[in-house]
Amino acid sequence: MSSAASARDDPTQALILVDDQDQEIGYRSKTACHEGAGLLHRAFSVFLFNADGHLLLQQRSDAKPLWPLHWSNSCCSHPRRGESVEAAARRRVHEELGATCDPVYLYKFIYQASFGNAGSEHEYCWVLAGPLAGEVEIDPDEIADWRYVQPDTLTAEIAASADAFTPWLKLEWPRVSGEFLDQILADRA
Repeated sequence: MSSAASARDDPTQALILVDDQDQEIGYRSKTACHEGAGLLHRAFSVFLFNADGHLLLQQRSDAKPLWPLHWSNSCCSHPRRGESVEAAARRRVHEELGATCDPVYLYKFIYQASFGNAGSEHEYCWVLAGPLAGEVEIDPDEIADWRYVQPDTLTAEIAASADAFTPWLKLEWPRVSGEFLDQILADRA
């Protein structure tokens, strides 16, 4: 892992602990937040679409402790202390994908999912979407592969091979595609 990537994905980085109303209640390390059943913390998940209306998917690096090599949405991570979710999303899209975006808030929800004995996600997740600007240049420490997919194709792939995808993508995609997709595609630049 490069030193730049190490600084971005530091397991000791403090994540924002929240209550079930998304109110900040403290901070704990990234490692502590993902141990056992996980501690409820703020996160975000971004869905980015190209000019043709195709969604950018990423395959998580095999170095990820949770859901390595699983396909996921365009970008997902955690805001830093004092950082807005929207600013964090723009930062991580640039760090992971080398691109820019101006995502808009869609909704937020709480979920918990365990990856065997390796740990869990327990997140108050903000879901955002928008157009992707620029060419994709992935950080290989974060992403093993990437591709664009038509929305209907993703729905069919999840139905056929659910285990290939991250749990948060499987939870978010039905709502993103069912409630927001028409507006997202109409608004893309």
